[in-house]
Amino acid sequence: MAENVVLQVDGLCFAYPECAVLGGLSLAWPGGVALVQGDESTGKTTLMRLLAGELPPQAGEVTLQGVRQRGALQAYRARVFWHDLRSAALDALTARQWLDGLPARYPAWDAAALASHVEGFALQPHLDKPFYALSTGSRRKVLMAGGLASGAPLTLFDEPVAGLDKPSIHHLQSALAAAAGHLERLVVVAHYEALPGVAWDHAITLLR
Repeated sequence: MAENVVLQVDGLCFAYPECAVLGGLSLAWPGGVALVQGDESTGKTTLMRLLAGELPPQAGEVTLQGVRQRGALQAYRARVFWHDLRSAALDALTARQWLDGLPARYPAWDAAALASHVEGFALQPHLDKPFYALSTGSRRKVLMAGGLASGAPLTLFDEPVAGLDKPSIHHLQSALAAAAGHLERLVVVAHYEALPGVAWDHAITLLR
């Protein structure tokens, strides 16, 4: 893997019983911000789950900062921030409890960044609510605040603006714009279109 590459994907393949999704995807991305673009049912979420190590590829290899997913899955996952919004795993926790547990997992955690994102996403009134009581938009904002503050080498956001109000969308755009060009960290966003105001360092389009 080239010295400046954060994420390398070689010949990644995955298919569901009813359809093929990815057929030999390869890429080599340095740090910064990356866009995975595509219409519905083109495999954006599947790719994010594969990159997160949540879904095993049927062929190919994913390497993050020199750590191969297949050979060292636990070490690989420790370098990734990813949460599926559809999962009920966090439902019993309050937003604050979950956020308070993240610094122990992510060595590059940035408390000042979290405070900035809590303010930017207007999360203060929601921090002591359990996840199950949060709206979809508020859940998404809590997860993104944690992800942006995590400092994880690979941070994955799937359809990040769904359910967000305009001020929160603007804050997200600013946060992604600020992450562009970072050498040691890659933030990957799956969305059906490019977000305005973000100078994407990398982009791919998935097709049916």
